[in-house]
Amino acid sequence: MARIRLTKNELKKQKDALKMFKRYLPTLILKKQQLQAEIRNTLLRIEELQAQKNELNESFRTWIGVFAETGFFVADILRITSLRTSMGNIAGVPIPIFLGADFEISHYDLARTPLWLDIAVEKMKQVLLLDLETQVVEEQRKRLEHELRVTTQRVNLFEKIKIPEAKGNIKKIQVYLGDQQTAAVVRGKIAKSGLERASS
Repeated sequence: MARIRLTKNELKKQKDALKMFKRYLPTLILKKQQLQAEIRNTLLRIEELQAQKNELNESFRTWIGVFAETGFFVADILRITSLRTSMGNIAGVPIPIFLGADFEISHYDLARTPLWLDIAVEKMKQVLLLDLETQVVEEQRKRLEHELRVTTQRVNLFEKIKIPEAKGNIKKIQVYLGDQQTAAVVRGKIAKSGLERASS
């Protein structure tokens, strides 16, 4: 702990600091609560996306045997060309927002390929979109958790260190100044009684 000067100016400085800490603490606590709520929302969204993906994968299982048998389906038939996101802001934290993705489908002969290939490509697009959105929401969660750690550290700093330290400093300075004032009064009385004795 830094050594403080026991002066009226330092007392004012400590009182101003205490007032500032008390003013900012509720804002930090509110931000912390908002971040916690948003992190819960991202976790719920990730669960929803995973459930949707599991559902799609379940319906996809019936197609897997067909892919293997025919040889028509190749891994590079569908390619992601771009991921579309924008930037949002939650409690002062810049986060990516998923807008969608663009795909490129390799050309294939419609006359020589089975009809189910179009459906399979669409299902793959849906799975890829769910994966991409999950990645973006996961990035949101990481950024929000990082900010939550920083905010929690600040709340703890204010609550457990800065506010008690300022209160302690104020008390220490007030006691010292009170003692100085009492000593000055006592010295004044001693001097006055000494003058009265000297004049009599």
